[in-house]
Amino acid sequence: MLVTFTADGQQHWGVTAPGGVLALSAEFPQWRTLRDVIAAGAIAQVSAAGAGRAPSHSEGSFTYDPPIPNPEKIICVGVNFPDRNAEYKDGQDAPPNMSLFIRFPRSFTGHGAPLVRPPESPQLDYEGEVAVVIGKGGRRIPEAEALSHVAALTLCNEGTIRDWVRHAKFNVTQGKNWDASGSMGPGLVPFTDAAQITDIRLTTRVNGEVRQEDRTGRMLFPVARQIAYISTFTTLVPGDIIVTGTPTGAGARFDPPIWLKPGDVIEVEAEGIGTLRNGVTDE
Repeated sequence: MLVTFTADGQQHWGVTAPGGVLALSAEFPQWRTLRDVIAAGAIAQVSAAGAGRAPSHSEGSFTYDPPIPNPEKIICVGVNFPDRNAEYKDGQDAPPNMSLFIRFPRSFTGHGAPLVRPPESPQLDYEGEVAVVIGKGGRRIPEAEALSHVAALTLCNEGTIRDWVRHAKFNVTQGKNWDASGSMGPGLVPFTDAAQITDIRLTTRVNGEVRQEDRTGRMLFPVARQIAYISTFTTLVPGDIIVTGTPTGAGARFDPPIWLKPGDVIEVEAEGIGTLRNGVTDE
């Protein structure tokens, strides 16, 4: 797994190793971030360079950062599972087109770091999702070719301030972009086979209790269609991230709602990708 991390005030990228991580960024100075590695088509090269080596930084001596620290775009797909769609009482079995919104890089923190609950609202909620990282850019990418444009997979807790989502009539931007309200990581799993994404189990746990669980094979808009649709109106570039949708079971859907609070631990897990774990703190 490729990771971005900070140690002694300096950000590095590298790979996971038994008991820690191995920094590789100094060995490949031509690539400043993992976004540059992806743009160069060098994931296999750097992964091979780190294979079988001891860690340069042991657990506890570093903090994980979001794997791609400087993506041009983070595009999120909303209402993309049947049971999630059923939460909206509009009579539609499945909408003809996907719902999309944008998140800013600053709204995410890394694996192991706490999600930040702002003083303006107690309604911090979780949304466990799989995220895909674009490797080969393009415009109007055919759906049949779309998965060949994916470089890697990671996990996302698409943390949301629920009442701020509803501040306006037609947008959710302000509820989705609070600083460090969500997380991404732990790292990037190289994408080499469609089976890695077409039908894998996605689970979100809060304090060990399963809150969300579904399979990507039930998505209303599969990843290949997401890439084809999004690339119709905007050029995708290496390092762009598509957050692919969350199952039903967010805290807002409980009666009464169950919001995240300091002391909670949220785990987002997907087959073949790993587990993204975060606590919660007050700003």
